[in-house]
Amino acid sequence: MQRNSRLKRELQMLSTEPPPGISCWQTEGQIDDLRAQIVGGENTPYEGGLFSLEIKIPERYPFEPPKMCFLTPIYHPNIDSTGRICLDALKLPPKGAWKPSLNISTVLTSIQLLMAEPNPEDPLMADISFEYKYNKQVYLEKAKRWTEKHAIQRNKGFEEAKENMAEDKLEKALPMCRKREAHNSEERQDDSKKACF
Repeated sequence: MQRNSRLKRELQMLSTEPPPGISCWQTEGQIDDLRAQIVGGENTPYEGGLFSLEIKIPERYPFEPPKMCFLTPIYHPNIDSTGRICLDALKLPPKGAWKPSLNISTVLTSIQLLMAEPNPEDPLMADISFEYKYNKQVYLEKAKRWTEKHAIQRNKGFEEAKENMAEDKLEKALPMCRKREAHNSEERQDDSKKACF
């Protein structure tokens, strides 16, 4: 009972005052099965990407942390190929930092921060961690490619629509610009005739 009332409060808070770049909702009326989306942060290789996560709420919540994993593939030293996340806030002590005072919003914010600032000292993906530490440019390029391939493709329709709108506006604006140019050149000719007299 405590779990359900707390989850309702948390979901209400997440819908009315979500952290920047984060959204979360329940699926098909099941309060213990949630989905979330995190927008890739500016000046990171994940910029422009929309990353989906699955959140499973255990029976003992908030005394046990939620189970979270990425559904969108992401190239990151602390997130493996199945979407599992290496984050202290998702583990119970003594190895983890979960405590009942934390909530879904704070954990999602921590994941967003982890995306911006990976922790190569506690990796799930040793090869990506090695790249991050010793060849950061390669890591950044690969992470950006993965973001473009997996997290941006869903937004392509929006980008194409935006481009089409810009082209339509340009096509509509060109005749207006030509009319103005013609009108301005007529005024200049009139002004030059006046100056000659």
